[in-house]
Amino acid sequence: MPNKPRSVLCKQLGHEFAQPQLLQRALTHRSYAPEHNERLEFLGDSILGCVIAKYLYSHYPQLSEGELSRLRSNLVREETLALLAQQLDLGSHLQLGEGERKSAGFRRPSILADAMEALIGAVMLDGGFAEAEKVILGLFVPYLDKVDAQTLGKDAKTQLQEYLQAKRIPLPVYSVVATQGEAHAQSFQVECAIPFLGITTKGEGTSRRNAEQQSALAAYQMIGNKP
Repeated sequence: MPNKPRSVLCKQLGHEFAQPQLLQRALTHRSYAPEHNERLEFLGDSILGCVIAKYLYSHYPQLSEGELSRLRSNLVREETLALLAQQLDLGSHLQLGEGERKSAGFRRPSILADAMEALIGAVMLDGGFAEAEKVILGLFVPYLDKVDAQTLGKDAKTQLQEYLQAKRIPLPVYSVVATQGEAHAQSFQVECAIPFLGITTKGEGTSRRNAEQQSALAAYQMIGNKP
């Protein structure tokens, strides 16, 4: 998969790197080079948790500590990070080793989620905490605005099902449309179809269940964007 110009990604993030080598490392998977993104991932994970916790504390005064914790966990989990990465088309910017390229690693949720965290860590080192906070909120606030406190802790398939049932809309149909990779490292692509709403989304995962969750989350987001 050809890599897109990094300037496209920087524009989407709203941050131009003074140290482009940090961006390069954030987008480098361990399968590609010894200088990869895992340490940046560690840093970004911590910053992301802090920024999201601060935002939730300020904007959801009615929620208890337990509810805030569940909401934070829902926001920083792999599924949400991978969805945001897909919206950025982050996979097209990643540097992957030959094996990961052949097994479509650029679509694997775990790789995308890790790269998102590494990207946040890189922004932090390049521009400071305030800049990292700006980038994080720019990515997450649109999603945060759609979160209903009553759905805390519920997975995407459950949220989508309950929404459709409340609206008396037929439930979605999930189907596997592709499988890739060897048996020990398979990747599944699942389609979520809601014909009544004219919505069809796809999700990728290392298991059928994970792929279904990804496609359900994408459908739930799409419903939220409809007028």
